[in-house]
Amino acid sequence: MAEITDFMKLDMRIGEIISVEYNDKALKPAYKLRIDFGEEIGIKNSSAQLCENYQEDDLIGKKVISVVNFPARRVAGFKSEVLVLAAVTRDQGTVLLKPDVDVEIGSKIL
Repeated sequence: MAEITDFMKLDMRIGEIISVEYNDKALKPAYKLRIDFGEEIGIKNSSAQLCENYQEDDLIGKKVISVVNFPARRVAGFKSEVLVLAAVTRDQGTVLLKPDVDVEIGSKIL
């Protein structure tokens, strides 16, 4: 079982998607995202399997919640630096988690 101290190790922030590109090297349909987290964190890359519910243009400007302190990893030839959080459902597929009001980029999730 996870403890609250485990949760507190995660650095989760609000970011804004600034560019999206389809990753044609991915085994499952995925996008290469560039996400702005503000001055403290900067711009980071993420690979996200969001193609079933989102078009590239739909994602530009969306605010997302991401874990920003996982080690970077290569996903289908792309350096993914943050993990974008989403709900994975049987009926609706992958759906982004996002704030329900406009929040400043870089804001911490507690």
